[in-house]
Amino acid sequence: MALDKNGIAKRIAKEVKDGYYVNLGIGIPTLVANFVRDDIEVEFQSENGVLGMGPFPFEGEEDADIINAGKQTITTLPGASFFDSATSFSMIRGKHVDLTILGAMEVAENGDIANWKIPGKMVKGMGGAMDLVASAENIIVAMMHTNKRGESKLLKKCSLPLTGVGCVTKIVTNLAVLEIKEDKFHLLERAPGVSVEEIQNATEGTLIVDGEIPEMSI
Repeated sequence: MALDKNGIAKRIAKEVKDGYYVNLGIGIPTLVANFVRDDIEVEFQSENGVLGMGPFPFEGEEDADIINAGKQTITTLPGASFFDSATSFSMIRGKHVDLTILGAMEVAENGDIANWKIPGKMVKGMGGAMDLVASAENIIVAMMHTNKRGESKLLKKCSLPLTGVGCVTKIVTNLAVLEIKEDKFHLLERAPGVSVEEIQNATEGTLIVDGEIPEMSI
C-alpha cells in the first residue's frame, strides 16, 4: 500500500540524527517535525528566521505571529530564537545546516531538482530553495512518485526549470526510498505492500535494483 504524506514524513524522520540542524521546506517536509524521536535533540530551521521549530499546532492553538517560510503557523520549542533573513541565509550559505528536506515536482536521475516553477503559472518566487540546494550537502526530497495523471516524477531529465543541479542525495516517495549514485536511482526500500515492479513502472529514470529490496520500517 502506497504511503500518504504523513507516512513519507514518518520515514524521513528516521534520517534525522541527534544534534542535527535541519531545514524543512514547505509541504510534506514540514510534517517531519511531528515524527522525530523524543530521545534525540534536533534544531529545525526555517529560512524566514526561526531556529527551534516544534510540531504543527493543534487547531485552535495557532499563533498567527509565528509562521514558517511557507506562511504556515508553527510552534516553537523552549530556547527557540528569531532573527532576520540575512542571518538565516548566512546560516544556510555558511553550510551550518546538516540536513535539508525539500519537496519537488521533478527529480532527475543525476540529482537535478525542479521544485519552484511551472511555466505559465503565477509563483511568488523560489524562496530560499536555490540557496538551500546550492549550499547543502545532504538533501532529502519528499514527494509523490507520480503526478495526478500517473506520470513519473523521477525522470531521466527534468522538464521544468531547475532549482539545483546534481544536488539530491536521497528521495522518499509514497512508493519507495531511493538513493542517487552514479547518475542513477538506486532502490533501497519499498513501501509496505508495494512491489519492485510497481516502482519500476512508475520510474522513468534509470532504476538500479540490487538484490532483495526490503519493505520500509516506519
